[in-house]
Amino acid sequence: MITPTGFDLTRALQRRAIKDVTRRGKRIVFNLDDGNALFIHLGMTGRLRVEQRSAPIEPHTHLILDIGNREQLRFRDPRRFGEIRWLGSEPHDQKMGPEPLSMRASQLADRLSRTTRAIKNALMDQHVVAGLGNIYVDESLFAAGIHPLTTANTLTSEQVKLLTKSIKKVLRKAIRHRGSTLRDYVDAEGGKGAFQRLHSVYDRAKKPCRRCRTPIERIVLGGRSTHFCPNCQVRA
Repeated sequence: MITPTGFDLTRALQRRAIKDVTRRGKRIVFNLDDGNALFIHLGMTGRLRVEQRSAPIEPHTHLILDIGNREQLRFRDPRRFGEIRWLGSEPHDQKMGPEPLSMRASQLADRLSRTTRAIKNALMDQHVVAGLGNIYVDESLFAAGIHPLTTANTLTSEQVKLLTKSIKKVLRKAIRHRGSTLRDYVDAEGGKGAFQRLHSVYDRAKKPCRRCRTPIERIVLGGRSTHFCPNCQVRA
């Protein structure tokens, strides 16, 4: 949960103030007033909320930070897939890919040209694109008409341009609908997302494609469920 293993996070945070909070990929980065930083990765079930000190502490709460006279920042993670990592003062994101909402097609093309992996696996790699998750990769590939098993470095420049636009379009739409709640995801206010109602392929195996009515197929790539329409996303 806390990395590096054995690091005394309590001592490092005593009497420190949070200067600002930023995001990089799936990491919520807390920059401190002494030049150090840490990040929290929510994983699949993590929740980060500001609570009153008097509020009952829920089970599976792994981090509590006093942030005022009456309030605490609490990190709860029942399935323990999340991470709290001390970054110190060293740069921490040079190896991460570009942010998807500001990414240029040329940046994506450069990274995809270096790998012979399936495009689905390549897009899940945070060194290629920072922050893309399983749902949104599947949805973006469908929007771009690209089969998830297509070899990444064989995409044409036009396909990469369309994929770049599709990623941004899917993410913006998902943000407007507050994400996807398939099991237990809720936002910081405890509200469920609604984007799952608009999924074109993800979690829709055997259901008709919304575009052509062909049954959606499901395979496993890199240990992750992968959904696609075999008619709209023909493998070259």
